[in-house]
Amino acid sequence: MNETPVALVTGASRPHGLGFAVARELATRGYHAVLAGRDLDRTRALAEKLVAEGLTASAVRLDVTDPADALACAEAVRSIAGRLDALVNNAAAMPDFTTLSVLDADLTEARTAYSVDVLGAWAVVQAFLPLLRAAPAARIVNVSSAAVTQIAAGTTGVRSPGYSLAKYALNALTGSLAAELRDTGILVNAVDPGSVATHPERGDDADDRSPAEAALGVVWAATLPAGGPTGGFFLDGRPVAG
Repeated sequence: MNETPVALVTGASRPHGLGFAVARELATRGYHAVLAGRDLDRTRALAEKLVAEGLTASAVRLDVTDPADALACAEAVRSIAGRLDALVNNAAAMPDFTTLSVLDADLTEARTAYSVDVLGAWAVVQAFLPLLRAAPAARIVNVSSAAVTQIAAGTTGVRSPGYSLAKYALNALTGSLAAELRDTGILVNAVDPGSVATHPERGDDADDRSPAEAALGVVWAATLPAGGPTGGFFLDGRPVAG
């Protein structure tokens, strides 16, 4: 079995995206970073960019809404090392970006958000569970959002309600997974990366974090030592209520 730890990052096909920044940071820490994305050509180009920098990386195609894709992706990772040390569920959909109230929500858009953000992450965990169990101390990180704190507080006018409620459900899934895996040594946590400048083409906010900065909190959770927290929700390594 290859001794290099292996990390899979979903939603890692955009050069300015959080997924790519997380993959790069993990690779710089000695991981074989497996970038997963729906567009294999774009994902492979980013993996090759990391390899050109002297890092260890590869690419796989993964549509998290397709269970067959998740299983095929797991087989591809199995061939690398026979285990998975870190799984970062970063793939997300926010189809209702401009919607400001649950009363105005398009439920078709909400179903899309749930399909990717909740059921997609769930399916990926199930597909990779044998490989996670094969690692000496695997970590699962579900990339969430500060929007869940608004949902928990009963705030009115929550932006992107389908997406926000999906992330709220993802946090609940995180807690359930952590409870069921508590005796395995696998730590499962959700992370709020903060507001991240990932869409320069549509104009990010001036105070948004860079993907590289936002990636650090995600990588913190993906590299927790034995005995670290599980079932929590964190921002920059600090617990967040929600």
